[in-house]
Amino acid sequence: MQRIKKITAIILSILTLSSAGVFASIFSVGASGTGAGLAEWALNAYYSGWSYVYGGSTPGAVDCSGLIYSYCGGERCGDPQLNTATESGSVSNGIPRVHGLGLWRPGHVGVYIGDDMEVDARNESSGVCYQSVSSAYMGWTYWFKLAACTYVTNGWEQFNGNYYYYEDGQYIVDTSRTIDGVEYYFDSTGKSSGTPSDMSSTSSSGSSGSDSSSSSKPTSWRNGSTGEEVKKIQNRLIELGYYTGAVDGMFGDATEQAYRAFQEAAGVTVDGIAGSDREVLYSDDAPKAPSAEETTASEEETTSPTEETRPEETAVVNEWKNGDENDTVKEIQTKLAQLGYFDIDATGYFGDYTGQAVKNFQLANDLEATGIVDENTYNVLFGDSAVANPNPTIIESEITSESVEEGPFQMPLSTSASEYIIENVKNQEYTDTAAEVVTKTNKITKKALSKSISAVPSATTAEVQRTANLWLWFGLVAVIIAVLAAVFFVREKRAGKYSRYCAKKRKRDSSKTNVNARW
Repeated sequence: MQRIKKITAIILSILTLSSAGVFASIFSVGASGTGAGLAEWALNAYYSGWSYVYGGSTPGAVDCSGLIYSYCGGERCGDPQLNTATESGSVSNGIPRVHGLGLWRPGHVGVYIGDDMEVDARNESSGVCYQSVSSAYMGWTYWFKLAACTYVTNGWEQFNGNYYYYEDGQYIVDTSRTIDGVEYYFDSTGKSSGTPSDMSSTSSSGSSGSDSSSSSKPTSWRNGSTGEEVKKIQNRLIELGYYTGAVDGMFGDATEQAYRAFQEAAGVTVDGIAGSDREVLYSDDAPKAPSAEETTASEEETTSPTEETRPEETAVVNEWKNGDENDTVKEIQTKLAQLGYFDIDATGYFGDYTGQAVKNFQLANDLEATGIVDENTYNVLFGDSAVANPNPTIIESEITSESVEEGPFQMPLSTSASEYIIENVKNQEYTDTAAEVVTKTNKITKKALSKSISAVPSATTAEVQRTANLWLWFGLVAVIIAVLAAVFFVREKRAGKYSRYCAKKRKRDSSKTNVNARW
């Protein structure tokens, strides 16, 4: 009897503890974490083969924002995660060297792992993906620091089995430091050459040479670097005529472009990295940028007398697409507006509205309607033969605010394809092309809607599954308790019968004894 009671107590204790674990996992929204912890969580999701479930936010079955929420809680959806961020910036200007940043584009979020790599829960067919940011599908627009995570500013950080050292909010690369008397080398990915003896160290010290302080400072600055030295570089570039931007201590695209121009003029390696060649930069013999008169004379020497040269052509070195933000985009928007394809103020940000305007221009000029301004499109746009919009009022839409082309909170447009059809009464061939575009657009829209409709039950299924699991657990507990109760009942009943049998037997034996005694 005592043994049965002990076994029963053990079973009930196990049920109680496991029930507490079940309820904790169901109702917990996740504790806040660290950037490195989020990055490792996302990597584990990829290597463990987590599946994509629309609306899912539990380990093993997540959607894009659910991947982040399952680790650190906070906001549930991607846009609120960006809106509540403690810091954010444009991906086109470079991503800070920080583990566990959030990545955003309209309708999707991911996690920055570091070294130009990211993880995102993509769709049902792809699941959780891991690839470089530059090759990520559709492109990322903004990076941001999650409000539910903390990020290292200065000191050591352990990530994925390696050690990194942060200074001014970013881990250092391609340099060395003497920390607590030990010299460490950090490669191009930021990994330390050794294991730190004290992870609590937050500043560099010691000496490697005659200058005891030089080893505790960066030896090179590049796109993404910040600090007083960057301000010094910017001021010197202004003095030499290479830089005209703000002296803000942020090594961005404009600073890198100016430094490359200086390196080319100085005859040193042109890599946009301010390293040992800063000695040339600060020297009295540093080459100055050519003046405007010298630049104009040089252009005239290289241009045929009968050839008309456009100043804008010198800037055509790449292509411009959704997510870009610079002065060239502003020039493109201004030109599109002059031709009747763009009817809001030029902002310099290449958003969905600009992309649609470019497509309309490409269609009217017999170009492939990609929505991307490549070199051919650029040349036609600024050429004398550019075809103006024959019916500019058709492209007007309900969304005409400047916010369409500005800021990190841009949302995707949801206008009808018919709003962008341009009727060309002078060119029947162009009308046929527009009709073909509408037909294709309708097919794509129907396909997208069918996918959206098929995706909706997934969230319901996930919720029903969680509810079903909870009721299944209650049922299992009820069955176990019922079995234990039945065992107790049967045993007590048998014990009662046995007691009555023994009482009757003792009575019979007593009667026989009395009879024998009388006889």
